Formats: sequence, structure tokens, C-alpha cells
Amino acid sequence: MNISLDVRNVSLIYPLRTKFSLAPKDHRVGGRDKRINGQGRLRFVKALNDVSFSLSSGDRLGLIGNNGAGKTTLLKVLYGIYPPSHGTIAAQGRIDALFNINLGFRREATGRRNIELRGLINGWTQSEVDARMEEIVAFSELEDFIDMPIKAYSQGMAARLAFSVATSLKPEILLMDEWIGAGDPPFQEKSRQRMRELANRAGIVVLASHNHKLLRDTCNKIMMLDKGSVLHFFPDIDAFEKHSC
Repeated sequence: MNISLDVRNVSLIYPLRTKFSLAPKDHRVGGRDKRINGQGRLRFVKALNDVSFSLSSGDRLGLIGNNGAGKTTLLKVLYGIYPPSHGTIAAQGRIDALFNINLGFRREATGRRNIELRGLINGWTQSEVDARMEEIVAFSELEDFIDMPIKAYSQGMAARLAFSVATSLKPEILLMDEWIGAGDPPFQEKSRQRMRELANRAGIVVLASHNHKLLRDTCNKIMMLDKGSVLHFFPDIDAFEKHSC
């Protein structure tokens, strides 16, 4: 099967049912707030505004933009957490996501037990969990910490565990948020190499980050968002580099 992701004219509007005068003046969620009626008692935030792009097998798209630009919101729409208000999303391939390093983890459980739980939640059989366990543990480099409760982990250790579990799924379309840059430089390089391997296996990666070096090293396309709209789409890294100079 050819892996693809086609996004056409996607918008997302949040209705905010609160008095306009009591809300923060600069409140935004990846877009601009507006009044709906003359009395200002109902407003909305246009978190995404007419976003379109197409990706195919092997593409690794980097999302950039200031805080509130709509990067994480777009990832959540692609994953199906938020249905778009307008537009369409057509995906050929299984979509997996890494948004929050603590999502789905039980802090009192050990790293090993959390691998098992995450696997079962993702639909693995117990035999599949057992078969993948040691590879996941080895990739995470947690060693003896794997049998300690994750409440004792640093953020970087938890990120390594989450990344190791999620990418062992061999996802066809992988959505990732900023935190993938967590961890020491050697592990970051391992993560980039694994992401390249995922893409080389006819997969697609969409990565949101403020780390332009990480994006240059990882991605072959860049999309810049501003207040929920596509400000620039760079079809290759050379075009992005020329714009950044």
C-alpha cells in the first residue's frame, strides 16, 4: 500500500461561550479570536485556517512557528482528536502519535510494566509484547531503571521510554510534537536515525518543533504556520535554508 496524507482546506473553529469583556485581551489558540454577535457574549477562535498540503511515502514534514501558531493543534486534528470544522483529511496508512511523554503512562508502574500496558492499549497481543520487550528496553538505554517506577524518571528518561515504545510499532504515519528533542545528544541522534528508518520504510513523519537544526537534520519539507494559517510551505530543505538566510 502506498502511504499518503492529503490535507485540503482544513479549518478548526473553537466556540468560546464566555463574556468577551472578561476574557484575556490577547487570548488565542493558534488563531485570532472574534466576536460572534453585537453584544460580545459569544466568540470563537479560529485555531486553523484553510490549511492544505500533501505528503507521500518517505516524506518528513517539519512544522515551525511561534507558540500559538497552530502546530500542536494541527497534529491533533490529523490524529483525529479534534474533527476539522471545514475541509478534509485523507490518510492512506495507520497513524500513530507522540504528543505528551506522560500520556498513557502510570507513574506508579515500572518502565517495563508501562511498556506492556502501552502495547496492550495499542492492540498488541501478550506474545507480541513479550517479543518486542527487550528490543524496546535496549533502545531506551534505561538499563536497571526499566524496573523502577517511572515517577522516579527524569523528563529525558520518560521521553526515551515513550519514543522507544511508540516507534517499535513501526507506524506508517507518525505525528510527533516538540519533546522528541529531549534527552542527551547521542540519544537524539539515535532518534533521528530511527525516524529516518521509519520514513525509508515507506512511512511519513510530521514533526512540530522550535529546534530548526533538528528539523533540518530530520525533515525534507518544512511548513511555517502563523496564527493557524500556512505562512510558507518549503518543498525541500534548500528552499527553507534560502528563506532563513
